[in-house]
Amino acid sequence: MMNFNERYIELNSQFSQGIDHHVEETNIDIRFFRFHSHSTGEKGGTSQRTDINITENFSFEYPVFIPAGKNKQENAILLLHGLNERNWSKYLPWAEFLCLNTGKPVILFPIAFHINRAPVTWSNPRNLINLLNFRKEKYNGDHSISYANVALSDRISQSPERFYLSGRQTWADLTVLFEEIKTGAHPLFKEDTQIDVFAYSIGAFLSQVALMANQKGLFSDSRLFMFCGGSIFRSMFGISRSILDKPAFEKLQQYYIHFFGNEVTSEWERDNAFDAFVQMITPERHRSEREKFFSSFKEKIKGIALSNDLVIPYHGIIEALGETNGHTSIQLLDFPFPYTHENPFPHNSKDITSVNNAFTNVFTRAADFLA
Repeated sequence: MMNFNERYIELNSQFSQGIDHHVEETNIDIRFFRFHSHSTGEKGGTSQRTDINITENFSFEYPVFIPAGKNKQENAILLLHGLNERNWSKYLPWAEFLCLNTGKPVILFPIAFHINRAPVTWSNPRNLINLLNFRKEKYNGDHSISYANVALSDRISQSPERFYLSGRQTWADLTVLFEEIKTGAHPLFKEDTQIDVFAYSIGAFLSQVALMANQKGLFSDSRLFMFCGGSIFRSMFGISRSILDKPAFEKLQQYYIHFFGNEVTSEWERDNAFDAFVQMITPERHRSEREKFFSSFKEKIKGIALSNDLVIPYHGIIEALGETNGHTSIQLLDFPFPYTHENPFPHNSKDITSVNNAFTNVFTRAADFLA
């Protein structure tokens, strides 16, 4: 059994963004590949014009965990992370386990404006002190405001459209990445490589939209394993000192549930991605089309939800997938130690044996499905 705590510490001591590395203990290579993203072309108001100047978001490197000693690969697993992540720390043992137990490369691809696609000032407390004090003064007594969530919360408060624009840019990036891999243009992969997805939290929501939109048919044969993800948008609860503060989350929900897609003069391109996103906002809207899709895809979707997950509740996943398909595809688990959605495997837990068991249980199921 993998010692989760040891692997977390060891991998984080070895991993350095942009620097290739060989992990001796598991004989895995970590290699980085450059990616150039493009503007979505959407109008998006002033936020789009401002955000296009964030150069980190448009030219970046992403890491791939690769079984050492193999030449060109014919399988891949895409790993998608959660909202408001600033580094790959918690995902390193996840990627290592999946790579080791499936024998497939694992691609860690950052969502737009996240991880190394965001300016370092967004995660530096010294740079955020004035913004933090401003929001604390404006929303007096709101204890959900923190250094960790203040940058994203302020951006969403200014322009809730950013949530859709970020997702849409990432979807467009993944379309380019999938096409690059499947045509054999990627230096690591053979033509017609099978690409499956392991998605956590908001990464699962993004994956659901991508599979439904299925741009250029690139996602037709992909399998999806969702961990702590898959909920309909309305049932997500993103108020967290690690994700969004209360004012930002309430504005986000208000905008997408009551306004987005109903504008008198539409700013948005009405294509498959837009339609798929709209289908995932509330359970009542386009229920039959959404559930019909997930029913047709049921053999290719599995997942695990956690009983104490307040951010992505199990009932929200059932609302998205439909009663029958949801209960068949998604297993509800609980752990015998304190955990949260944001930190399902606390590496500093006093009950490290139970954390090891829980981690191994979840990721063995994922690896078995994705293998």
